[in-house]
Amino acid sequence: MSLDSEQQMYRTALYDRHAAAGAKMVPFAGWEMPIQYASILEEHTAVREKAGLFDVSHMGEVILSGPDRERVADRITTARIEGTEKGEVQYALLMNEQGGIVDDILVYNLPEAVLLVVNGANWKKDLDWIRRQAGNDAEVRDDSLATSQVALQGPRSTEILGKVADRSLFRLPYYRAARGKVAGVDALVSRTGYTGERGYEVYVKWDDGPAVWDALLEAGRDAGIRPIGLGARDSLRMEMRYCLYGNDISDTTSPLDAGLRWVVRAKEGDWIGRRAWEAALAAGPKRKLLAFRLGPRDLPRHGYPILREGKTVGTVTSGGFSPTLKTGIALGYVDAAAAKAKDGFTIEIRNREAEAIPVKGSFVPSSVKDDEEEGQ
Repeated sequence: MSLDSEQQMYRTALYDRHAAAGAKMVPFAGWEMPIQYASILEEHTAVREKAGLFDVSHMGEVILSGPDRERVADRITTARIEGTEKGEVQYALLMNEQGGIVDDILVYNLPEAVLLVVNGANWKKDLDWIRRQAGNDAEVRDDSLATSQVALQGPRSTEILGKVADRSLFRLPYYRAARGKVAGVDALVSRTGYTGERGYEVYVKWDDGPAVWDALLEAGRDAGIRPIGLGARDSLRMEMRYCLYGNDISDTTSPLDAGLRWVVRAKEGDWIGRRAWEAALAAGPKRKLLAFRLGPRDLPRHGYPILREGKTVGTVTSGGFSPTLKTGIALGYVDAAAAKAKDGFTIEIRNREAEAIPVKGSFVPSSVKDDEEEGQ
């Protein structure tokens, strides 16, 4: 780990690789990260059609260990861990007692520990919160500055990983994880993803990050792999309608309003936020997170008003241009009563109203599973 002495920002082990590739570096969640190497449009398209490699080492890795770690994970997250198979990964939430979302995370049930992967922007907040909630019931270790994480995403990701990884790793089922060798070094590999494409996350020791990065880029040279910055990562996740913490969800957002009801698993016992969650279910959503498709020249941004029949009924939380659809797209919260309407919405963009058509599901079909897995 290195810390820029002038700007007091962390740099990942891959910083020199990004600088050598000519990446535009920006401050992000306390880290100096690449936002793009070429154009965001080119990088976005490369992930949809071929493969892209992301440095996501700014994400936080928190380890729960000890004999009661699964029980603790069940209590402090919305995942259901006890009784599940080792190697299973779940998308889950940390919830506060008021029913808000502390963070959205991935929970790995590993043979020796439970791994919580948290957002880089929330790393230190989450770490303090997890330590307070775990108390003396489990050991909590922060591995965030000891771990390099890269994400390989795209339709050719399996082919590329297969050239440098153990066979068991590139044959992982969706939302599974296993340990093995990647480019000759010890790694934890999972198959989850944040782009809607088939893909893998590779976790290695901090200093092994550059070697794995280089090996994957070399293995994917003929397949058209490219390094991808945070700019395309955001447009890719918006096309899939995935929430971004800080934009679409926060400590005061109910999972019910955000359409994340499926992330709160049914399970026995008490867990943090349960009473508030049950009250929210009984009362129903106060607002709903909707998705909108706009025209090719309409670029909605965070904070723009959403209107219906001339009256403001909501606010855009994420918005931008969809490189795949060639139109503007947006996510935004709308009052529960107005959200029942099927049309008639507009978004105010620079003193004009642009038609905003509600869209069910993701803007672009997901390709995270192959045909055989879709049938299971």
